[in-house]
Amino acid sequence: MNNRKLSMDELNRLTVEQYKNLKKIPIVVVLDNIRSMHNVGSFYRTADAFAITAIYLCGITATPPNKEIHKTALGSTETVDWKYFEKTIDAVNDLKANGFEVFAVEQVANPVLLHEHQWDAQTPIALVFGNEVFGVDDEVIKFCKGCIEIPQMGTKHSLNVSVSGGIVLWNLVRKYLTNS
Repeated sequence: MNNRKLSMDELNRLTVEQYKNLKKIPIVVVLDNIRSMHNVGSFYRTADAFAITAIYLCGITATPPNKEIHKTALGSTETVDWKYFEKTIDAVNDLKANGFEVFAVEQVANPVLLHEHQWDAQTPIALVFGNEVFGVDDEVIKFCKGCIEIPQMGTKHSLNVSVSGGIVLWNLVRKYLTNS
């Protein structure tokens, strides 16, 4: 077994231009009033890693260029497309008007558990991630097709929002890669 760590040259990283021309996975991340700029930066890095279509930044969520976002984004604000909406509901309506199925990632009475969520990879999907304290706004949830929940077995039933983003996005990207 050869577990030699790859050098930076061997990683075959894309240039910004190559990334911009890459076919993207039909997923948009919607950030609903995210307080922490480090969480925003983490979403950018995850979106870049998985070639996500775009990030929609809403409400109090900070936007690039921003030194604090850059600390965790590490340049991915240059590759990942993004839009800002003053109100998250406007972002959701825009996505629905453009053929996206919109789901909140939230703990609700009747969620779809992440591992049971069925996604036709041909249908674009948007995922709304909420504020670190209050979650996805109740009014926004009403306009979503449903809510996806990450099963948790411990005592806290609370994950950092950017960690949740990585888990949910990888789960969907894995399905996309398997079905396309």
